[in-house]
Amino acid sequence: MSEGDRLTELAKRRGFFLQSSGSYGGVAGFYTYGPQGATLKENIESAWRDRFVTREGHMEIDGPTVMPEAVFEASGHLDGFDDMIIECPDCGESHRADHLVEDEPGSEVEDAEALPIAEVEDLFAEYEIDCPTCGAALAGEPIDDFNLMFGTNIGPGSSSPGYLRPETAQGIFVEFPQLAEYARNQLPFGVTQIGRAYRNEISPRNALVRVREFTQAELEHFIDPEEDEPPIERVEDVLLPLYSVEQQQAEDGQVQELTVREAVDEGVVADPWIAYYLGISKGWYERIGVDMDRFRYRQHLPGELAHYASDCWDAETEIDGDWIEVTGFAYRGDYDLAKHEKHSGEEYSVFKQYDEPVTVEKPTVDPDMSYLGPEFGGAAGAISEELQALAERDPDAFDGDTVEVTVDGERYEIPVERTGFAVEEVTESGEHVTPHTVEPSFGVDRLIYTVLAHAYEDDEVDGEQRTYLSLPPETAPTTVGVFPLMDKDGLAERAQEVARDLRAAGLEVTYDDSGAIGRRYRRQDEVGTPFCVTVDYDTLEEGTVTVRERDSTDQKRVAIEELEETLLALRDGRESFESL
Repeated sequence: MSEGDRLTELAKRRGFFLQSSGSYGGVAGFYTYGPQGATLKENIESAWRDRFVTREGHMEIDGPTVMPEAVFEASGHLDGFDDMIIECPDCGESHRADHLVEDEPGSEVEDAEALPIAEVEDLFAEYEIDCPTCGAALAGEPIDDFNLMFGTNIGPGSSSPGYLRPETAQGIFVEFPQLAEYARNQLPFGVTQIGRAYRNEISPRNALVRVREFTQAELEHFIDPEEDEPPIERVEDVLLPLYSVEQQQAEDGQVQELTVREAVDEGVVADPWIAYYLGISKGWYERIGVDMDRFRYRQHLPGELAHYASDCWDAETEIDGDWIEVTGFAYRGDYDLAKHEKHSGEEYSVFKQYDEPVTVEKPTVDPDMSYLGPEFGGAAGAISEELQALAERDPDAFDGDTVEVTVDGERYEIPVERTGFAVEEVTESGEHVTPHTVEPSFGVDRLIYTVLAHAYEDDEVDGEQRTYLSLPPETAPTTVGVFPLMDKDGLAERAQEVARDLRAAGLEVTYDDSGAIGRRYRRQDEVGTPFCVTVDYDTLEEGTVTVRERDSTDQKRVAIEELEETLLALRDGRESFESL
């Protein structure tokens, strides 16, 4: 049984996650988190907030999951948020074409998504790829782009189209003018959001790895690209497992171990802000239970880079021999804010005050509309705007008798004397800066899947096979299981008192008095409960309980009056079990 198969079986049986709407046949790409999974998810999100919001001093918002069409026109999602789709001519099943190429036995293509459609169609013919559902030949079938967004209407009728957000980032970008005010217009500042996103995947697969509804934890860090530098010294000695473009393209390429400082100084990670977030993220992955022997940072190849990104690294984890992306670290530049400023008409910049006013020469135009209107009709306004833009970016263009501008693909020639072009001396107290954005974007569901897969262990205890989840105490859905040794002589009542007191202290507690004590231990081991407390006859006589540690199965006696603080210290990492 594969690592993924055994995990999916355990997840459904023990209440971590299961396919949604099972009574109605289920719907691919949608999962329900059970009691264990919902708490595990909450713990991982809480750990993320602690590290990337509280400790970094960032803000958090919670925006709507439905947004108007205009937002996605500006962001480019309407035109460029596509995957390759191919439909079987026999059974009618749709498949993601790039995945079929990558999964074909003998295929050496690792990133078909980055290839042009025509080249992918050629690969179908070269490898003679068949439909995985019915076996029909797919060579020669057309491959098309398929937009992944879920559409809807806002209000009655169809006059106000909207979409379920495909990422939480746009909810931050569209609110930037107000968020900048909350930050007192002082760069740098960061804004985070944890929430649901939706992508109408062609072929959902691998349980939580590729789904249609998922949770993202995203951070948009707005910086002045000319002045703001990250505090690299905080993480400069952190060792990063880096799989760069150079190493990926080399015949014997491999992961390099470099410190954050070395990675920046040697130019392996070009942007210091990305390097900074790689550094603080590594410790966080380890904290929630990712196996660092099955982890790497992989740089995007040139064909993979998103249209907005100048550089991007993925945090990847290994499961079943495959590497899956769990986080993307991208330098988005000013792409998003500039797009929303252009489409909305609002100002998406921050005013930066100079220490002292400065006098500068500023090219300006004051077009003669009494000439432009009759001469160019409806295009006059757009021509005026383009003249102003041209004066700012290339004042030398006005040196001749005429100046030429292009509006909607059509070229117009205007006499310079009709433009009102002039260069004036202006005293300025500051300037408007369009911030650049550094974005770490975490896939919460994939991290949950990774943590469970990496925590899954088998061993033998007292001659019996045991399955357990070696989850960190902070991450585990339940911190402690409380058991009476037997359900008699007042042991159960005392154990219930202990459970109530521990819950009141803020610990996640399970009470279990069903079956042999060994069976109860196994049940808690299988859901990752790090500690179990057993109330026995010595408890009644001496006021102590047995505390058992999950991974080692070692046991120690602890006084009841010290139990609460001991378990809190163990959960929070302030004390080790061995030191008790």
